[in-house]
Amino acid sequence: MRTDIFARLDREPEPPKIEIPRISRTRLALFGGTSAFYLAIVVAVLISSWLVIVDWKVMLFRPYQQWPELHAFLDYFVVLGQRGPTAVMVAAWLGWRSWRQHTLRPLLALGASLLLLNATVGAVKLGLGRLGPHYATQIGSAELFAGGDIFPSGHTANAVVTWGILAYLATTPRARRYLSALSAVVALGVGLTTVYLGTHWLSDVLLGWAAGLLILLALPWCEPLIGHTESFILSLRDQWRARRRPVPSLPVAAGGLRPTMFAQRAVAEGSGEPVRQPVGAGSGRTTSRSASAAPSGTTKAQLAQARQHPHTVRSERTPVTPVGSRRPSRSRHLAGG
Repeated sequence: MRTDIFARLDREPEPPKIEIPRISRTRLALFGGTSAFYLAIVVAVLISSWLVIVDWKVMLFRPYQQWPELHAFLDYFVVLGQRGPTAVMVAAWLGWRSWRQHTLRPLLALGASLLLLNATVGAVKLGLGRLGPHYATQIGSAELFAGGDIFPSGHTANAVVTWGILAYLATTPRARRYLSALSAVVALGVGLTTVYLGTHWLSDVLLGWAAGLLILLALPWCEPLIGHTESFILSLRDQWRARRRPVPSLPVAAGGLRPTMFAQRAVAEGSGEPVRQPVGAGSGRTTSRSASAAPSGTTKAQLAQARQHPHTVRSERTPVTPVGSRRPSRSRHLAGG
């Protein structure tokens, strides 16, 4: 039994219960507010405002020294924001969802969100080049354009997107509420854990939350592209299957009849015209239904018997030579006995 995703897609269309999120007024308002917050954080760091001072105060406080008993647990908890392990876990779950719902949309939505995450967050990281707390060189400085890649926090943004995509793809309002709360707790915890471990400034985490939320809010604009991509993949699947599907053909012996010749043979038999012999009856010689075409030495009685019993076994056939039959007649046999 086939259990792959493509086999499930052949059975029935996408269930009607799946509702694709749309760009509503609430979503547009959230997108605009989050964008404004994002820009405010970037400007505050660029001008070395009070936010940079808070960053340094938190770093010099060294939370990992204040509560060392949490260090072992948080070292493992922060993995929930690491891109590789979380992408594998969520992709496994969404692959099962795709198999159950007969659609590739969950996997394609995850791929689109991770692509946007890498493009947007990676571009800002490389463009601003901020150094992390462990590599800071001057107290009170924003540490920008120094070759770093820490602003915004990739762990935090990845936690928002990877776990938030589960709430985005939820099929019921109840599941969406629970998954939204769970993803918010995980993203909040991962961001604060990076501050505790001293790997990110507080402003890095704030910008990471905003960057991840912007991607989730913008995903409905990607839905038409996701639908076209799914149709394209399924069309490629159909073409690949068509090329691999064997074409049924009839076996033809050397010198025998082609399948297209059977219709001509049937027409010729009905009209009494010469026809070709079937496979194994000769090498392309023609015969006729008239008695004149019969072999020499064949009597009318033998021809009549052949018409009445056209399919005799080999033991019942009398060998025929140019001078007649070599088998003695029944009366001669009895007389001789």
